[in-house]
This record gives sequence, structure tokens and C-alpha cells, in this order.
Amino acid sequence: MTNDRLPHFVIIGAVKGATTWIHNQLQDNPAIYLPAPEPHFFSQDHARGLDHYRRFFDGARPDQMLGEKSADYLAHPDAPARLAAVLPRARLVVQLRNPVDRAYSDYKMLFRRGTVTKGPEHYLDGRPSDQPRFLEDGLYARHLRRWLTHFDAEQIKVLLFEDVKAAPEASVAIVSDHIGAPCHYSTQVGADPRNDSSERFLPLPVRTALAPLKEAVRPLRGNAMFEKVRGMFARQIAYPPLPAMLRQRMVDYYARDIADLEELIGRDLSHWRQDRKLAA
Repeated sequence: MTNDRLPHFVIIGAVKGATTWIHNQLQDNPAIYLPAPEPHFFSQDHARGLDHYRRFFDGARPDQMLGEKSADYLAHPDAPARLAAVLPRARLVVQLRNPVDRAYSDYKMLFRRGTVTKGPEHYLDGRPSDQPRFLEDGLYARHLRRWLTHFDAEQIKVLLFEDVKAAPEASVAIVSDHIGAPCHYSTQVGADPRNDSSERFLPLPVRTALAPLKEAVRPLRGNAMFEKVRGMFARQIAYPPLPAMLRQRMVDYYARDIADLEELIGRDLSHWRQDRKLAA
């Protein structure tokens, strides 16, 4: 029988904003149910219908609050109207990261997947490219204004990546209060929202060959023997660096949107407009 319940809250982005960390913290809360995969229903899979979406929550207990995370919702042009039509009272959570860092991190993710093969200057210098998401997904004010045409401002809680990194437990408490759930902070999930580009990965040809087995081996992750064998072959990826001059061009690209975002959320974001060494 299809689940008739729908989410009370949604983490809508941003991509590469450490939203997986806050998802995992909330998922560890016994009072909350979040599906492990991102549904992407209001972005990529809307045509599959509401019954498809409901199935993501079939494993929830009757007493659990339902939520989901699909980080691509924030920048998707149709997601706000679609989500508002189904979940008009939803509590929304947005986690934003310095847009320059976010764009480069997004580039590195697709680089390690083999989706992009050229250096960052080909995609991040402001000229049209075949990956416009790298730059455009970081135009946060533009995207938030679209959401605010469909939701009241009090329904949307905006977090900054650096706040979460500096005070992770307090950040979980803020989100829990916003969605109306009892606060539960997990030290096992980890205190530090990390950038996964520093992790070690199997060589791309091996990852490609093993892709069909990804779900089958998922339960083995964390097993000592499995991790030992994986560690014998995994290597940290050497990403093409982000040149200082390109970084400055990106800072300039985002300057106007950052100023707009400051007014929108009432935060001083001058540190985002300063050219500094990219954080790990």
C-alpha cells in the first residue's frame, strides 16, 4: 500500500554546500525519517508522479516526522512552484557556501566522475560552457527570490557553511527548532562537515566498471576487510588547481548577487567578496 504521508520539511540545497552532513545528522534522529537517496522529485523526476515520490517514505514509522534532501532543488527553475503545489506548508532548509568554493567543489566532483576533463578555466571564467551549473548554481540570491515568491520567509531557514563548521551542534539545534523536531546531535556522524574532494577514490575505470554493483556493496562500507582492500587501490585525486586570477574573476562574477543576498538574509557576507586561499 502506498504511503499517504508526505514530508514536513525539505533540505533544498545548495549542491556542494555540505548538505549531506546536515541530512545525516537529522537522519540519525529517531524522531525523524529521511530517505537515504535524494528523491529529486521536484527537479529531475517530477514526471514520474506523486505515487513515485510517496514510495521514498514507505519505511517511516507512523510517529516519525518525514523529511527529505535534494540539493538541486534550490537552483532548479521549476522546483519552487512544484514543491509549493504539493507541500505549501513545508519547512525549508538551505545551506549556503562561499559560491566560489562551491563552484570549484562542484567542478571537482564532475572531474573525478570523468564528466568534465578540462581545467577549471574552461568552465569557471564566466563565458558560456557546457556546464553552466558550476557558476549559475551559486547565484543564491537569484534562486532564493524565486522560492520567496512561493513560500513565506519564515518557512525558509538559511544556514552558512562556515557557521555549521564553527558550531555544528548549535546548527543542528537551529535546524531542529525550525522544523519542529526534538534536537538530536550525533557525534558519530561527525562534528565537521567535510569537503569530500579530499577523500581517496578508486581509479575512474575501476569505479566505472563497479558502478552497477554500487548498491550491492553499500552494506559492506565500513567493514574492516572491505575498507582494507579498497584502501590498497584508492588514491587521492590530483585535481587541476584553481588559479588565483581565475578565482578573482569568480569573486567579481558573484559580487552583485552576494550583495543582494546580504540584504535578503540580513547577514554580512563581506568575507565571501575577499580573495583568499581556497579552503580545503
